[in-house]
Amino acid sequence: MTIEIWAAFVLAATVVLVIPGPTILLVISQAMTHGRRAVLPLAAGVTLGDFSAMTLSLLGLGAVLASSAALFTILKWIGAAYLVYLGVRLWRAAPDKDDIRLSSTGSSGRALFGKAFVVTALNPKSIAFFVAFLPQFVSSRGEALPQFLVLGATFLVLAALNAALYGFFAGRLRDAVENAAVRRRFNRCGGSVLIGAGIFTATLQRSQ
Repeated sequence: MTIEIWAAFVLAATVVLVIPGPTILLVISQAMTHGRRAVLPLAAGVTLGDFSAMTLSLLGLGAVLASSAALFTILKWIGAAYLVYLGVRLWRAAPDKDDIRLSSTGSSGRALFGKAFVVTALNPKSIAFFVAFLPQFVSSRGEALPQFLVLGATFLVLAALNAALYGFFAGRLRDAVENAAVRRRFNRCGGSVLIGAGIFTATLQRSQ
């Protein structure tokens, strides 16, 4: 793999990542609710979720999803239902009674990590995406595995940075607000975003 091919991959991956999808909408809504302290567990959950989706793709599940309408639909509806569930919970949260910032025990951090991981890893489009995307930048002149490892590691770093930046700016906005009524509006805005992301996920179509 030449440096030119790698640079082209970085550019293409960056364009793909900066367009907000269900995962980034989750990160934004959760960071707006919990503040900047949520950025690290959210970014870590996204990274591990992308790693899992990438691994499943390389093991063949991506190709199976691309050809199996039933399996694609099952994963799609699980992910959509989970996003709507999180959205409803966030909409109903009362910041004056349940200000769900990260606790000293770290349990809230684990919960945020788990949410980001589940939404990212169970997105069938993500799993199928890696099958179609990564091979485009693998040169036939070299061994495939080392190139896949480099491309995969590069994508994960970019995905982590992308999620962290989105989360940081959303969390900074949240941290600047102290009024409980305004925070409640943030919760409802974030909840609406998640419900919308769930509806969007439910409308995803399998690539033909």
